[in-house]
Amino acid sequence: MTDDPVIEATGLGVRYSRRGGWALRDCSFGLPAHRVCALVGPNGAGKSTLLALAAGLLRPTEGTISAPPREETAFVGQDKPLYPQLTVDETLRMGRELNPGRWDAKSAARIVEEGGLDGGARIRSLSGGQRTRVALALALGKRPRLLLLDEPMADLDPLARHRLMGVLMADTAENGTSVVMSSHIVAELEGVCEHLLLVDGGRVRLSGPVDDIVAAHRLISGPATASADLASHTVVESRTTGRLLTALARPHGPLDTDTWQTDDPSLEELLLAHLRSPNAPALAIGPRAAEAVRA
Repeated sequence: MTDDPVIEATGLGVRYSRRGGWALRDCSFGLPAHRVCALVGPNGAGKSTLLALAAGLLRPTEGTISAPPREETAFVGQDKPLYPQLTVDETLRMGRELNPGRWDAKSAARIVEEGGLDGGARIRSLSGGQRTRVALALALGKRPRLLLLDEPMADLDPLARHRLMGVLMADTAENGTSVVMSSHIVAELEGVCEHLLLVDGGRVRLSGPVDDIVAAHRLISGPATASADLASHTVVESRTTGRLLTALARPHGPLDTDTWQTDDPSLEELLLAHLRSPNAPALAIGPRAAEAVRA
């Protein structure tokens, strides 16, 4: 397995109308193959648009994006479109017939059976979480090279999310599938995703391995009177409460430990700080860092 990008974008932009705003603008990045990538950002940031581009469902207004062909890609969108009149068994049979030579009936059946679904039940009679299981069964049964998931677990209860996430991760590890997963539930991503892509305002703000991005940041606290000492570092966000200053920063060199206390941020703390500070400099870490994110 190599770190060659499974998705690579250069100057990517999408505008839905001539007078409308840009859903994405000037996005350049590479996502390594055989990794689980978290695609995060607020509502309207451009995450669903980016996934639709990677799936070949949209064409960019400007720039380029390269990804595996449709027959090697599976996409589970937020609406999870399924034929309501078909039964669960008929839906899986359709998946097998549409993917001859690639269909993994065992993986598809396992996801359905673990949810206790009746094969004879019609899709229209299923709950939102049950339909999610069927959609994921279709996606994994296709045995894709690239799996794109847009808020896949939003309508599942916590236990079901945990179990299905375990199935996804096991399948990815066994088959080397590349996964890009959009989610608002940061706790769902931490400890699972290896690569991070933060999109905000239609632009890429953070891109790189999760561990490296977290390691590049520090939570800092100390006397507000010493704030000038942080001028040589990249301060993403800072707050002053009375005499105490707290900040998330990317240090450029050592910090005075007699003045400042430092700690590792969690992924959630890091992401929230960047989202609260849209003007903070972007960061790309990786072999294509020079062109991956334009500050």
